[in-house]
Amino acid sequence: MSKKVLIITYYWPPSGGSGVQRWLKFAKYLPEAGWEPVIFTPENPDFDLKDESLSEEISPQLEVIKFPIWEPYQLLDKLRGKKETHPGRVLEQKEQGWIEKAAIWLRANLMVPDPRVFWVKPSVKFLTDLIRNGQFDAIITTGPPHSMHLIGRDLKRKTDVFWLADFRDPWSQWEFLDKLPMQSYVKKKHAQMEKSVLKEADVVTTISPTFQKDLNKLADRKIELLTNGFDPADIPSDFNVKPKKPKSLNLVYSGIIDSIRNPMPLLHAMREEFKPMKEEVNFTFVGRVSDQIQEQIASDSWLKKHVHFSGYVSHEEVFNYYSNADLLVLILTNTKNAQGNIPGKLFEYLATKIPVIALGDPDGDSSKILKAVGAAPVISFEDHVGLQLCLRKHFESEGTGEQMPSIDQYSRKNLSFQLAKFLDAGSLS
Repeated sequence: MSKKVLIITYYWPPSGGSGVQRWLKFAKYLPEAGWEPVIFTPENPDFDLKDESLSEEISPQLEVIKFPIWEPYQLLDKLRGKKETHPGRVLEQKEQGWIEKAAIWLRANLMVPDPRVFWVKPSVKFLTDLIRNGQFDAIITTGPPHSMHLIGRDLKRKTDVFWLADFRDPWSQWEFLDKLPMQSYVKKKHAQMEKSVLKEADVVTTISPTFQKDLNKLADRKIELLTNGFDPADIPSDFNVKPKKPKSLNLVYSGIIDSIRNPMPLLHAMREEFKPMKEEVNFTFVGRVSDQIQEQIASDSWLKKHVHFSGYVSHEEVFNYYSNADLLVLILTNTKNAQGNIPGKLFEYLATKIPVIALGDPDGDSSKILKAVGAAPVISFEDHVGLQLCLRKHFESEGTGEQMPSIDQYSRKNLSFQLAKFLDAGSLS
């Protein structure tokens, strides 16, 4: 008989992005490992990216509990007189009015740990009786937003239910917090909240060895590694990479480009390497690209001709772009958390068997994974010559593909069984 686990997550379809896919896939495969998941998620969340196709992956047998949430950004939109403007983009705006500046200050200093904190008390009140009545053998919280962990902590205190806290990003050491005009006492409050979660959770997981080491130091306890991965079922049965044309190169980047992911070093290397010869080279961004980067590209006549923007597409449609790629581009963050940055799409890139060019920290966790499976390691943002040589190598390539060992250890199914082991250990203790 399966045991039940309640998964508390802010992001759930139709929201898009890797954070959604992580727990959508765990929910898909956990039943095979002996655990029946139940999802607890907001009824009316305020998220930026939507991918309706992900909703099709939700099993009809999966129970999803949707509970109302109030978020202060709804009030901000009314004050600004705008619709469908997401708060995550306010920080990237070149010009910020007094309303935007006030909203950022309030978010930094009064909404701790994040604007979803108003969902904590109502959620705890709603879930406490369900847990006390024995409906769940374990609960899981995943953050960010780290308010989800406060729900788990309070439920643990009230019911002593087995609790696993999953950190997809750091908390008090998260680079995003450095961008906020935060008072010192608020930073201490973040650290205190984080410490309570790390201390009181029965199991803590995170996505990369670097984050694992950092959290272990903060918590003075064992932190479990549970990486992201790929789902073979996502790859269409008719997926076929088109043969590479001689003396040409098509690069594809899938994902978000924002203030901490800078593609310009690669684009400049591409322009300098291929502009003199007028060679057939194209770069396609699949996903949301910041206005600043689009403006830089538009101001350069060569880049404007060779760089294309598809806009955000569904996860299902992404494979159409992969099939036309000679080289998949991975752009990692260039910030204090860079070493632990392992995007979910890294595993999906590897699953396609298409060569990868990656920019970031050559000593980071992503580079170690790429090396381990026989792919090219990460190239530094400052290694201009290295970028040019890599581009030229793939331009000259006949497109026979790279032979890589199996990456089955990163399949979503295998990772779900790994997660189940953590839950099993707790439920038996």
